[in-house]
Amino acid sequence: MAGWNLEAGYEHLQTDFGSLETVFALTGERLTRDPLSEVIRVQRGGVNYYVKRYVGAGKGLRAHLGKPRVKSEWQNLKRFAKWGIPTAEVVAWGLERNGASYDRGALITRELANTQDLHHLALSGDPRLRNRAWVDHISRQLAQHTRTLHDNHFTHNDLKWRNLLVDDKDVLYFIDCPNGAFWRSFMLRYRIIKDLACLDKLGKSELSNTQRLRFYLQYRRRERLNASDKLRVRKIVKFFEGRE
Repeated sequence: MAGWNLEAGYEHLQTDFGSLETVFALTGERLTRDPLSEVIRVQRGGVNYYVKRYVGAGKGLRAHLGKPRVKSEWQNLKRFAKWGIPTAEVVAWGLERNGASYDRGALITRELANTQDLHHLALSGDPRLRNRAWVDHISRQLAQHTRTLHDNHFTHNDLKWRNLLVDDKDVLYFIDCPNGAFWRSFMLRYRIIKDLACLDKLGKSELSNTQRLRFYLQYRRRERLNASDKLRVRKIVKFFEGRE
């Protein structure tokens, strides 16, 4: 369904965020741009907002069939919030069609203040990653939220460190999930392994083997590996072999 929505409590931003036309007319600091979308940052009332504007439905078949990428993105962020997973607050969202075809859409989120993504922490050599207590605290949150996704038969499909933010109170947030989807049966099992392998891709160079194993046990909510766990761990570790 086409249309535009501005969340209650943000009526004071009606002039800028009140319609798709005004959102596409906004100017701000451009952060990213590709053939399908761009992200700009604007500030209103001392608060930063991220405006993501799409001019295409997505890549491959999604460009012609199925749900537009922008719609998946706002729906998934709202699912995270519903499931109790900290995430960026969706301020406004919507799309418009040209006849039966998708035309353009946008999503506006409020800035998560005082946050950095885990990938940046790794690249910058942040000392917190050498602090075992801090790593364990973040690991437990990550394990809990990842398990919540998977218990709902949902996988992120891009669960990389750059899509995980941590704030100055050590709260972990999940962001950027336009490719997340629900799965069943063997496809769910495969996608779960992919999510866990994405996390371990950088984890294997930044964390000790003990920390990596502890995360998996936290995710599984058990004290030790059983036979099926050992098989899954081997699949996780080997998932990206030959693809890097």
